Amino acid sequence: MSLTEQQHQQLGLELYQAMRECRTLAPLTDRYADIDIEDAYRISEAMLAARLERDGESIVGKKIGVTSAAVQDMLGVFQPDFGFLTAPMAIPNRGEAKIAGNLIQPRAEAEIAFRLKADLQGPGVTEADVLAATECILPCFEIVDSRIDDWNIKIQDTVADNASCGVFVLGDEAIDPHSVDLPNLEVKVYKNGEHISSGKGSAVQGNPLTAVAWLANTLGEFGIPFKAGEVILSGSLVPLEPVVAGDEMHMELIGLGSATVRFS
Repeated sequence: MSLTEQQHQQLGLELYQAMRECRTLAPLTDRYADIDIEDAYRISEAMLAARLERDGESIVGKKIGVTSAAVQDMLGVFQPDFGFLTAPMAIPNRGEAKIAGNLIQPRAEAEIAFRLKADLQGPGVTEADVLAATECILPCFEIVDSRIDDWNIKIQDTVADNASCGVFVLGDEAIDPHSVDLPNLEVKVYKNGEHISSGKGSAVQGNPLTAVAWLANTLGEFGIPFKAGEVILSGSLVPLEPVVAGDEMHMELIGLGSATVRFS
């Protein structure tokens, strides 16, 4: 680490305030050229602590992001990020995501979510371990939302900013992960009724199980476990899609289920 604990706390609170006030900050990597990934994670911890302590939020899962080539190319970030999901981030399927007063520069991404039935903690977690610990997979939209100006991020910026997480929507269908070929699951995404993109499970590190195992092992280095009952978002299968009030996003895991969210 190159920053002090005081700087971690200060920057975490700055990001928290930016989130609450729906405004952006200059990239942290512009302000601190030598910031590293561990600094970024410690900043994200401070941001998360403010949400838990000041707002009474609770952790309901974790997420990995920037896993696919399509998203990496869009953002100019070429390694995965990671963050936490809290209860107020969850929006019911076919529900409404309010942008004004809640989101800043949202983009929708279609994912496969994992709901766990057993704890997992890295290091040493394998794809087989993830599969054994998974109760079901679900169709998912994650609405990412950066607190950094114009999405001008490096990996340290997005890790510090809780992996640019906004809100998420889970589909209603709970799918047995043993019954499907995860790398070959196909998703189709529609915006306002028009098909805009398609992707496969292999877009995320070749296999969503690989992505989730990576996340378990990465968080394990910081002493953070996966817990039974948590939801793990495994990364976008398609390019990110900017959304504004009035838009509706719909995704289908072909033959398995769907998720829909409207924006107001």
